[in-house]
Amino acid sequence: MPNITLSIPEDLLKNGRRYAQTRGTSLNALVRELLSEKVSKPADSVDSMLTRLRDSTGDSKGIRISREELHRH
Repeated sequence: MPNITLSIPEDLLKNGRRYAQTRGTSLNALVRELLSEKVSKPADSVDSMLTRLRDSTGDSKGIRISREELHRH
């Protein structure tokens, strides 16, 4: 895999490293993932979103929110 050199402001680099660390990954892997997301085909993004929705462990516990309630906040 080729190596590249990037110029990144010091504060962005520090925050990026911290962000990656809290997610148990490297800055290199994070940059690779973000770049891949940016250049992926729209269909790939939709497939990815649908996969995340299917794999979601979220549970509304049957609570329903009306359109009015949603737009009230």
